[in-house]
Amino acid sequence: MDFTSPSKGKMNFEEMMEDILNYIKGLPCSSYKIVVGTDSQVRRETCFVTAVIVHRRGKGARFFYRKLSQRKIISLRQKIFYETTMSLELGARITDYLARTGMEEFNVEIHIDVGHQGETKDLIREVVGMVTGSGFQAKIKPDSFAASSVADRYTK
Repeated sequence: MDFTSPSKGKMNFEEMMEDILNYIKGLPCSSYKIVVGTDSQVRRETCFVTAVIVHRRGKGARFFYRKLSQRKIISLRQKIFYETTMSLELGARITDYLARTGMEEFNVEIHIDVGHQGETKDLIREVVGMVTGSGFQAKIKPDSFAASSVADRYTK
């Protein structure tokens, strides 16, 4: 599955992770957070976009995204659970890569496209439980910028 870097173009998972590690090694004294979030848009098909952001706290960020189209999903509940599952799968893959490269001190944060306003408020407890039960920190709107801002931008 290919990822896109707005500045470097298409890359595979390994290339993306090497770029993330090089970004971190470029300023090792800084504090970093790695964030994954997925959003989707329903048209004839459902377009899912998962964003990976490496945030150099107080000094900018770098991000990557991947797009995947699936059959049309009408159920909001099913769509939110699918988005969350996609983020969790990628978060686990990133965590595994970081552990294999001796960078296990970096925790991956999962951003979920749900919030206390709107139709998704009834799903918060379930999807946050899914994320925290998988060993990740979960963020919801308005703090879930990876899903609600970055990924959302590329679903259009």
